[in-house]
Amino acid sequence: MQNGIIILDFGSQYNQLIGRRIREMEVYSEIIPFNTPLEDILAKQPKGIILSGGPSSVNAEDANLVEKALFEQGIPVFGICYGMQLTAHLLGGKVDKGQKGEYGKANLEIVKENALLNGVSQNSVVWMSHFDEVSALPEGFELNAKSGVIAGISNPEKNIYGVQFHPEVSHSEEGGKMLENFVFNICKAEKNWKLTSYIDTTVAAIKEKVGDQKVILGLSGGVDSSVAAVLIQKAIGDQLTCIFVDTGLLRKDEAKKVMENYGEHFNMNIKLVDAADRFLSKLAGVDDPEQKRKIIGNEFIAVFDEESHKIEGAKFLAQGTIYPDVIESQSVKGPSAVIKSHHNVGGLPEDMDFELLEPLRELFKDEVRKVGEELGIPHHLVYRHPFPGPGLGIRVLGAVDADKVRILQEADDIFIEELYKNDLYEKVSQAFVVLLPVKSVGVMGDERTYEYTAVVRSANTIDFMTATWSRLPYEFLDTVSSRIINEVRGINRVAYDISSKPPATIEWE
Repeated sequence: MQNGIIILDFGSQYNQLIGRRIREMEVYSEIIPFNTPLEDILAKQPKGIILSGGPSSVNAEDANLVEKALFEQGIPVFGICYGMQLTAHLLGGKVDKGQKGEYGKANLEIVKENALLNGVSQNSVVWMSHFDEVSALPEGFELNAKSGVIAGISNPEKNIYGVQFHPEVSHSEEGGKMLENFVFNICKAEKNWKLTSYIDTTVAAIKEKVGDQKVILGLSGGVDSSVAAVLIQKAIGDQLTCIFVDTGLLRKDEAKKVMENYGEHFNMNIKLVDAADRFLSKLAGVDDPEQKRKIIGNEFIAVFDEESHKIEGAKFLAQGTIYPDVIESQSVKGPSAVIKSHHNVGGLPEDMDFELLEPLRELFKDEVRKVGEELGIPHHLVYRHPFPGPGLGIRVLGAVDADKVRILQEADDIFIEELYKNDLYEKVSQAFVVLLPVKSVGVMGDERTYEYTAVVRSANTIDFMTATWSRLPYEFLDTVSSRIINEVRGINRVAYDISSKPPATIEWE
């Protein structure tokens, strides 16, 4: 798509947030690697270009740079954090290592208003994350804001702007106003991104691409694959066959619910494969987390490959790939460093001889959910919490067996049920129970018990790159603990995880 805002990725953990903020304004945004050739950037006919933040220093030998000619195309440029330092560095200014750096909230003072800061309060709170700082402005630039350091610069004549802070994060009180000023007042961008028209356009494109051929899709019951399935079915009907592999490591009654929700409600052609015994036998005695992941991933691929070859005439393989997956796969060394590997089951084999169909690859997660609701998928299904590809195989810590999975399914089901009952489910980002390979002594009735310990985990996050533990009410946790201990045979102790990310991760394995 053309005539949007291009975001060059220099490795900021917030770059996806920039893209989402702009799309929320109904303007198309696209995130591409910083080293994309200038001719490829210009071919997209962008209304404006944003240089994201990043962990590098412009003074480093291997600094991530762009061609100086980028600033000479007459296209508005907005440098954020590292992007401002880069702008100053390339255009003749000076960037030095700071005395102490700035991290977290800072007070911004506007000293000279410009088009970017129009309507912004003279004093406001912004979010800083830098060590280097601009010490001398390039020729033709003016100082617009400070925070103890140079925090805002511009060359209005050339439509080049820069800020040292992150306007895209919610901690920057008036950052949204600055982004709106850049997108609409400086770039003159038009509102060209609406999800209803996206559905119509995508359905038409799927029909044209697929024709009368068959499509197969691995349905997991998660948001992405479910929305992809309903969207494709809207386009080609019963030419789509979904394969749902029950690994035996899913939530309680997950297979039954998927068949009811999508097979019956949407009249979808779903092939259910019960492979629980197969997965559990492969996992027997294995306690290393990475080995468990590899076993589950490899076995899933083998099962899917076998089943897909039973569907005659299938030419396309559909996947629920979404835009963050695309961004991370195209990032070069340095930018968008992944803090922890994803919990997806893994890629399918290259020799499957299918053409890929990825109807959601331009959408962020929140956009996928909105498309799902537009397509008529019930709200509670669209807003389900993320569930790892290896499933309960990485929530049963240590060796996995059928009895431990059964215990964890029951405990997890109680926790999720209570979250819904108390109107808390959508107030937290991801919630689940972990079963520890630890037993402790307890007393139930007049008898001594020696059973497993369960850990309740709930996290709040915006982008899953950082997260805080959910401050759930004590009364609620008391109810959850009592129900799990009383109703689940095999657990006699419940703990609550109060670790944030970082240093912990959201999942335990």
